[in-house]
Amino acid sequence: MAIPEKYVDILDKKALAHWATIGPTGEPQNNPVWFDFDGEHILVSQTQKRQKLRNVKRDPRVALSLVDPENPYRYIEVRGEVVDVTDDEGNSFINKMAQKYLGQPEYQWHQPGDKRVVVRIQPKHATAMG
Repeated sequence: MAIPEKYVDILDKKALAHWATIGPTGEPQNNPVWFDFDGEHILVSQTQKRQKLRNVKRDPRVALSLVDPENPYRYIEVRGEVVDVTDDEGNSFINKMAQKYLGQPEYQWHQPGDKRVVVRIQPKHATAMG
């Protein structure tokens, strides 16, 4: 696995992942996202209308940085690629993330017409500190 065992615990915490993609003219686009880890892939939610989804469909290379919420001097940076994008049927994944991050059973910030997907990222390389 690309992620050092010593840092896997960060992926189970309520940290935010700063997710970077490559924009249409080669510029980086970076923003914080909720995430989950299934033991092999990092999963994030996205709406179908967002630029970030268009970015990964054009170029699947991504990077994420995660700071341990219990120690701001301990972090992991993961580089990988998007290997799958699937519909978030019934918003089950984003609702799971609302439970993890907010303690609420459902995601509350749906916009009219939003359709969500689950983006599955395969880690290829990781660096860490702390």
